[in-house]
Amino acid sequence: MNNQNTSKIRNLAAWLCQILLSAGFLWAAYLKLFQPIDQLAQMWPWTGDNPTLTRVAGLVDLMGGLGIILPTALRIKPILTLYAAYGTILLMLAASAFHISRGESSQIGFNIFFAALAALVAWARR
Repeated sequence: MNNQNTSKIRNLAAWLCQILLSAGFLWAAYLKLFQPIDQLAQMWPWTGDNPTLTRVAGLVDLMGGLGIILPTALRIKPILTLYAAYGTILLMLAASAFHISRGESSQIGFNIFFAALAALVAWARR
């Protein structure tokens, strides 16, 4: 395979990961920002104990969902996509630590998956 094909595959993989990350973050942001806490607590028990953290996490998710895709899509400071990917990795590590500290180790699969997607984006967009 030549360099041009490799570059196209890497770019396509990056876009796929960015779209998945953005969709996931925007979905999570919507839920954390607009759903009543008691309804969220049925799905995510930690939200009932931490309503302020839930809303702040919703804002962070919104920024992550936009930041992981818009700079590259609009070709305005695309380096910001790389920074959003790094931020996503850090956020997912922090979220994993939070869940582990609460005895919710079984809940970190999503965090690990998103961290892996973000790592692929960071590698492809470096």
